[in-house]
Amino acid sequence: MNEDVAFYPGGPTAYLDDKDIAPRPVRVFAGTGDDYTPIAPCRAYVERLKAAGRDVSLTEYPGARPVFDGRAFNPSLTLPKAQTRRHCRLAENDLGQVINTDTRQPFSYADACVERGATIGYDEKAAADARKAVAAFVAETLKPAR
Repeated sequence: MNEDVAFYPGGPTAYLDDKDIAPRPVRVFAGTGDDYTPIAPCRAYVERLKAAGRDVSLTEYPGARPVFDGRAFNPSLTLPKAQTRRHCRLAENDLGQVINTDTRQPFSYADACVERGATIGYDEKAAADARKAVAAFVAETLKPAR
């Protein structure tokens, strides 16, 4: 494949070389209603990649939750014991460790920023739009060069 597609990617972690990615187009699809892996860190990463000259875009679906393309999750499913780093700010240090930037210590799931509880759920409109967008993206990137 000559492209990358990510659905509801998570992770509040800023890696040292996170702008050093393969030179191919990237399309990201995420919902603004995601309480498991919130969209804000994803937005920030996409902006860093764009600033580095990468062909990347983020499509946001208002109110959509993670697994918005999973019909099995209609109605939505609340996961009260799911661990989430939604309030953590993490970064890789010079030693290659992921640290909690608030404590400056190596990250642990025992950190105060880790919470429990998240909801996943299907969103018909977001799912249909994402399927069309991915199909068009793949078709475009697989066209023979002229």
